This record gives sequence, structure tokens and C-alpha cells, in this order.
Amino acid sequence: MDAAGLFMSLRPLSGDELEDALPALARLRIQVFEAFPYLYAGTIDYEQDYLRKFSTARDAFIVTAETEAGEIVGCATGSAITDHHSEFAEPLVQAGIDLPSTFYFGESVLLPEWRGHGLGHKFFDAREQHARKRGYARSCFCAVMRPADHPKRPADYSPLDTFWNKRGYTKRPDISANFEWPEQHGDPSLPHTMHYWFHDL
Repeated sequence: MDAAGLFMSLRPLSGDELEDALPALARLRIQVFEAFPYLYAGTIDYEQDYLRKFSTARDAFIVTAETEAGEIVGCATGSAITDHHSEFAEPLVQAGIDLPSTFYFGESVLLPEWRGHGLGHKFFDAREQHARKRGYARSCFCAVMRPADHPKRPADYSPLDTFWNKRGYTKRPDISANFEWPEQHGDPSLPHTMHYWFHDL
């Protein structure tokens, strides 16, 4: 139950169920990522295409958090790092990380009103369990870096570093990647630095 007494369930998606959920998942990702710190101006078509391609990666895992009424309020993804774009994998190769034994967490998104009730932990639990069952030695993800004085940083913003540390993840500031995305619709894509976090499974 959440704080309002509504039942929440986690549901892995694949095949037709995933295809049916793509519009809702795309809207969810855009809504969450448009806020700080990502400030991402996405489109429904791009997001649906991204998720559809992601679902075909080796050991791909997509899980949703849904209300009793079937509303998708969060999702988390993961897959083999070897099936990701070279931008994700190349920094790990340069750092000497073994890719075949590394499971990559794509994203974990949750609507603000559903945060603080343990769903973030359940997303990590589900993905880590999936990775362990398939023999991976470690999990990793990357997160955008924003300066403390960023002009769009909300006054009440709290980074997730403490949450990730409690989950056993360690940031590697020496391993980073640069990704580009637009921060305003119609504007050109801008470079963003992402740092990697690791956890031994």
C-alpha cells in the first residue's frame, strides 16, 4: 500500500504487454526527465522507439509500478551493457571494466507523488535479482552531473547520491561519458557529463 492506501504492484513487461504500454511509458519518461537534473526535452516517438529497441537487448528487463487501476506511475530498465550504444560501453572498456559480467541499469523513473514509499528500492531489488539470476558480477548505471549553482536547480532539490550509497553503489568520478540531448523543444542538443556508479552483485 502507498500512503494514500492504494495498492501498488510491480509488473515485468515484454512482448505484446510492453508494446501496449509503450505510449504510457514514453509519457512517463518525458514527464520525469524534463525536470531537474536532466532537463530533457523528449518526444513520444523517440521514447517509444528507444524502449522498443531496448527490449530487444540481451537479458533486457523492464518492470513497471502500477496502481490498482492499472495506471503506470514508474518504471525501471536494465540489460547487458554489451548491447548498448558504444557511448555507454566505451568508457567502461577504457577503465578496464569487464563488459560481459556487467549488467547496466538504463533508468529508474517514478512520478514525484509516488516517491518516498519504497518503490525505488523495489526497482533496484528487482533488477539486481534479475542480474544475479543471469550470472552477472556487478551492476552499474550512469547519472548526469550538475553544478550546485546551476540556475535551474530547485531550492528543495536533493541528489540521490545518499540513496545510491545506501544501496551499495559507489560513484567512480574517474569514469564518465558525454551524452547529448535538447533541454528545450526545438533547440539543438547539448553535451552532458554522466558519471558511472557500480555495485558488486
